[in-house]
Amino acid sequence: MIMFALRTVLKMAITLFVIITLVFFATRLSGNPIDIVVGEGLTQEDRAVLTAYFGLDAPVWEQYLRYLRSILAGEFGISFLERRPVSQIVAERIGPSLQLLASSLALTLAVAVPLGIAAALYRKSWIGSAVMIVAFLGYAVPNFVLAIFMILIFAFTLNWLPVVGNGSPWHFVMPTIAMSGVLIAALTRFTRNAMLDVLGQDYMRTARAKGLPEHVVIFKHGLKNAGVTILSVLGLQIAGMAASGNVVIEAIFSWPGIGDLLVRSAIMRDYPVLQFGVISVALAVVVINAVVDIAYAWADPRIRLAGG
Repeated sequence: MIMFALRTVLKMAITLFVIITLVFFATRLSGNPIDIVVGEGLTQEDRAVLTAYFGLDAPVWEQYLRYLRSILAGEFGISFLERRPVSQIVAERIGPSLQLLASSLALTLAVAVPLGIAAALYRKSWIGSAVMIVAFLGYAVPNFVLAIFMILIFAFTLNWLPVVGNGSPWHFVMPTIAMSGVLIAALTRFTRNAMLDVLGQDYMRTARAKGLPEHVVIFKHGLKNAGVTILSVLGLQIAGMAASGNVVIEAIFSWPGIGDLLVRSAIMRDYPVLQFGVISVALAVVVINAVVDIAYAWADPRIRLAGG
């Protein structure tokens, strides 16, 4: 188990290094940020001074090595726009993003797992068919379409819910639902399939033969054994929410999180903020995947034995 965890951490480090490198060169291909930060009317002499001040006059490989050294030293630069440390700007945005991620995850678990179990238990009745229809509809509707639809209905037409910001619990309703829609559909289907795999196993029949109540058989024996598959899918979903879901939903609802910051930084070519923001999201995704891999191997000994 220790060797499996060490291999997972090594893979995580290599992945982060590749992402850091790609982020650096991708941002440099987007153009000169001085054109956006300062605008027109700047003389060539002043432009050269600003370029040298931000270290953009050096060769790209020298900038890259300086960039790596600054990351190792824990220094991520100053924002071109706000003239503040990048780490301070990103730290202010992490809290709202984590709040939205937590609320979406809680809603996904609260809805998807019971629906998946119901779809497996009542697979031959209208209940199971209705659950699967809802799940397929959830797959078919992208989260940004669902977000815009809810804004038109509940904000502009009915005037029930606020749209911009996170000032009250009511601000969480639409972003949370929009972010969780596709995830609920996916987890419902995987939970159903995982439960169908275990319902016909011998240990389930043995548990019923012992006279155990049906809810004990389903939740203690069935769901526990199906939990390995559900755990792996859930980990991928959390990583997906951290990587892309936050960016789209936060941009639509002007949510003051990492996603909204990344969109603004990309448009304004604020290299330091964009680089650190992408690295933060990538780190979250890689760590989540690593934790899920280790938890998966711990729950299923066949995984770590095969890896050894």
